[in-house]
Amino acid sequence: MSLPPGFLDELRGRVSLADVVGRKVMWDRRKSNQGKGDLWAPCPFHHEKTASFHVDDRKGYYYCFGCHQKGDAISFVRETENVSFMEAIEILAGEAGMEVPKRDPQAQEKADRRTQLSDVMEQAVAWFRLQLKRGPGAEARAYLAKRGLDEAALERWEIGFAPPGWEGLREHLKGKGVAPDLMLGAGLVKASDKGREPYDVFRNRIMFPIRDGRGRAIAFGGRAMDPSDNAKYLNSPETELFDKSRNLFNLKPAREAAGKGQVLVVAEGYMDVIALSEAGFAASVAPLGTAVTEPQLQLMWRISDEPVIALDGDKAGLRAAFRVIDLALPLLEAGKSLRFALMPEGQDPDDLLRARGPQALAEVLEAAVPMVDLLWRQETEGRSFDSPERRAALDKALRARIGHIKDPGLRHHYGEAIRELRYQLFRPARPGGKGGKPRRDWRAPLPASTTAKSSLLVAGGEAAEAQLREAVVLAAILSAPGIAVEFEAQLEAMPCTGATHAALRDAILDALGAEDGMRARAEAAIGAEALETMLGARHLSVVPCLRRPGDTELARMTVAEELAKLSARIGWQAELAEAEEEFDDTADEAMTWRLAQAAEARNRAGRLNDEDDTEFEIGPNGAAMDRRERSALDSLLARIRFDKGRH
Repeated sequence: MSLPPGFLDELRGRVSLADVVGRKVMWDRRKSNQGKGDLWAPCPFHHEKTASFHVDDRKGYYYCFGCHQKGDAISFVRETENVSFMEAIEILAGEAGMEVPKRDPQAQEKADRRTQLSDVMEQAVAWFRLQLKRGPGAEARAYLAKRGLDEAALERWEIGFAPPGWEGLREHLKGKGVAPDLMLGAGLVKASDKGREPYDVFRNRIMFPIRDGRGRAIAFGGRAMDPSDNAKYLNSPETELFDKSRNLFNLKPAREAAGKGQVLVVAEGYMDVIALSEAGFAASVAPLGTAVTEPQLQLMWRISDEPVIALDGDKAGLRAAFRVIDLALPLLEAGKSLRFALMPEGQDPDDLLRARGPQALAEVLEAAVPMVDLLWRQETEGRSFDSPERRAALDKALRARIGHIKDPGLRHHYGEAIRELRYQLFRPARPGGKGGKPRRDWRAPLPASTTAKSSLLVAGGEAAEAQLREAVVLAAILSAPGIAVEFEAQLEAMPCTGATHAALRDAILDALGAEDGMRARAEAAIGAEALETMLGARHLSVVPCLRRPGDTELARMTVAEELAKLSARIGWQAELAEAEEEFDDTADEAMTWRLAQAAEARNRAGRLNDEDDTEFEIGPNGAAMDRRERSALDSLLARIRFDKGRH
């Protein structure tokens, strides 16, 4: 059975040879360079211990230096699966999501037509180049010179010019014996709706040939010379040769440059790619007049694991970046991602190169941000999160966005990155730092030390009590996983007293949105035996919601109460620590009031509900404090009075 050559080209383009071969071999990690698609393994066709079997994933070919077997993905499946050519095609097409064309008696005829169309395109390339050198191309030559392109660059890029007339190319091709249907089939002329002869598609435009991965001219992009033209850039229509959603401008040279170690840069337009390549960034490509498509993204990942999307430094550039993110999220997998380089405000890569040179552009590319950072920017920039409802809406939106990632491991790491960014945005800002500036770096104080200042911190019993409360919170959530999402922010802010509790907290947060797997994640985090030991501890056995597992409302109330008590205790400790820090500068009665207020907050959080009243005394403003807190406060006040007496 004959197959259209275009089908086989597309199949080879969609299938990764490394993935196909990787099912049969173990790669030699010391010898292989996966980022460049340069892979080595012991040969699957003959028994050996050394890695003499080489796969060039970018070119799609393999070769064994021992037994001299060579071929592509199709021949590899044929040999290793012992199947026919068509069976190998069907296997690979199924993996690539393609349908094998039905038997076509005219396949050879179609192949011949594609060859004819390619020949017509090459004739058009030559004619457009000639017109640029002649009189009508003077204005276009001046424009290109202004853009920094000398004659050698024009030759390298085969840039041409389409004169203003309606039939210049048509008459030239007609004189060469090219049939009108081939001109139409190549997308060079357009049928008239007035019964006249077909007319030229491109008129008064600078012409950029578009070539496929094999270097064949398949289309043109034309830039208008007339500022009032309806379309600044015009691409060839889709034809038997050209599918704009599955090709990239400068594909073949960029693939070769990326194979030599250059970073793949994705720009917006032809002139950006040309400017980048002329400045030394040869691994540069651009989509063809449309937003990036899924096939184009897959094509980029075939060339490079982490392409850099270089966008103009304006709102339109950001919108384009956000569209790429929406497209890429469901397609991400481990080792395949994107980075984004935003140009300075109001500039594109070509502008930046001409204004500041290649080094400035290299710095911008080096500073390209991961996709997760731009995703966060998309959801937060220009918005206020000054209420619980707005914060909850942000959490919901972020969970929905990350939920599009199909790879569970990658989704987990995105969740961790988002939680860190969220913490940076919402972490406590203490207003009482030295100099009156907000203390954005405040964290819960460290455990007591042996220094003189440690006398102001809470004694060791505090840590033990905090540990018990943390255990109640974690166990209660595990008993009713559905409530976890309600306490996401508080859990993220909860400073755990040990590695075990921290691991459990992180496992609970990781399971948000998939609460049915929370227990399994907890066991994976600390071990099934350790989890059973913790949950079976005597101090947890008396907690009402744990005696009645599944009582969601009771578990919710328990978690809310214990988190409030932990938060109040942390606040009290922070006031003590900050008071000591500011002692030398701000020793006055205002500090007394702050400390007493912190103690009152602890009282409101429910301290008296679960401790013996005889352990408490009354503070200066009537707030209840335990004796350790009273002692710490008395000590601090005594030092304040002593210091004021000296002055």
